[in-house]
Amino acid sequence: MKENKKYGRKVSAAALILLLVTALLLLCSACSEETAGSSGSGGSADAAEKESGAGVNSGVRWSDMEPSGSMELLYAEEFSVDYYENGCRLVEIAEDGGRFLVVPEGTEVPSGLDDDIAVIEGAADHIYLSASAVMDHFCRLGAVDTIKLTSTKEEDWYIDEAKTAMKDGRIQYAGKYNAPDYELILDTGCRLAIESTMIFHAPEVREQLEERGIPVLVDRSSYENHPLGRSEWIKLYGVLTGREAEADAVFQEQADKLEEVTAAVDESRTDSNAEQNDGNAAQDSGNTVAFFYITSSGSVNIRKADDYVSKMIELAGGTYVFEDLADDGTATSTETIQMEDFYAAAKDADYLIYNSTIDGELDNLDELLAKSSLLKNFAAVRSGKVYCTGKNMYQETVETGTMISDIYHMLNGDEDGMHFLYRLK
Repeated sequence: MKENKKYGRKVSAAALILLLVTALLLLCSACSEETAGSSGSGGSADAAEKESGAGVNSGVRWSDMEPSGSMELLYAEEFSVDYYENGCRLVEIAEDGGRFLVVPEGTEVPSGLDDDIAVIEGAADHIYLSASAVMDHFCRLGAVDTIKLTSTKEEDWYIDEAKTAMKDGRIQYAGKYNAPDYELILDTGCRLAIESTMIFHAPEVREQLEERGIPVLVDRSSYENHPLGRSEWIKLYGVLTGREAEADAVFQEQADKLEEVTAAVDESRTDSNAEQNDGNAAQDSGNTVAFFYITSSGSVNIRKADDYVSKMIELAGGTYVFEDLADDGTATSTETIQMEDFYAAAKDADYLIYNSTIDGELDNLDELLAKSSLLKNFAAVRSGKVYCTGKNMYQETVETGTMISDIYHMLNGDEDGMHFLYRLK
């Protein structure tokens, strides 16, 4: 009996150990399956997310999107806009001016975008404007309130709406283009910086802005070959601000003015040829025009023949005095010459237009003559055909059609309603 009891105790102990080992193995197995299941589920979700773009957007991939059309541009060559069926617009600007995908509000951003494409969701706002020539586009679009910062001081604006917005505090000065106030720009919640091509001389500023998540658009309207190409940039800003219809209407107004002038010039030239130049074709002026300003040192700054001002004179029916002064391969559109050289080339010009945008508007002819004693011998001075530009000329960049119309009316003795030019008396 003692041996049986001892044997029974051995069996019970062995059974207990076997039971515990079995339970432990089952527990480990369950944990292993749970871990594997969890890991497998997460991996599938990650793969699905990478495949579909979930977590970032609806699953639409950029590589699958094809343009449904492109913006029709009559004169502008420095930018393009492609349309997509989901309402997106791809804006591309030449020479590293930037690529931007404008995504309508409520439309999700496609995945897999090229690294150089910046996204603008909804209409652009909280803009830092460091290209003064662009302000006029926003004014004409009724979109000045989308601009919160600028690199132009209040006293340097010749556009009333911009000056008023700064005076009221709706637009703040954020430093020069090459030394902006980054803290102010960030605190304002800036979503887009618009720069002139001067930013290429300060590439570190562009890098700093982009590193802070602010896309940089470089306006290249001044590089347009045709004067109205500058005006047509309003279509680009119409896309950015969601005002495309307004932009089309504004541009068409300028295109109509050009068409009206060129039709009148063509007609008068036809009449002139038919009449064998009998002196009755006043509108086909053939009149020579010099556009200039005198520097503080007494030299004369003139426009090159391929500059947009020279081209506006030609489109208006005039002949630019320095038409042989072609592009010399430099980036500048002007050249500075000595007064004696200016006198030799322009003394017989039918019209003189003084560019006041640099050193201020002139009130009368005497103020111009005080700049050089040689001017009194110019034919245009003797005949009273000396005009001056307003200081608004270079900032009101949309109005190139208006400027061409002003020159045309000047050449034909009709000064009523001029916007940019006035006669010096």
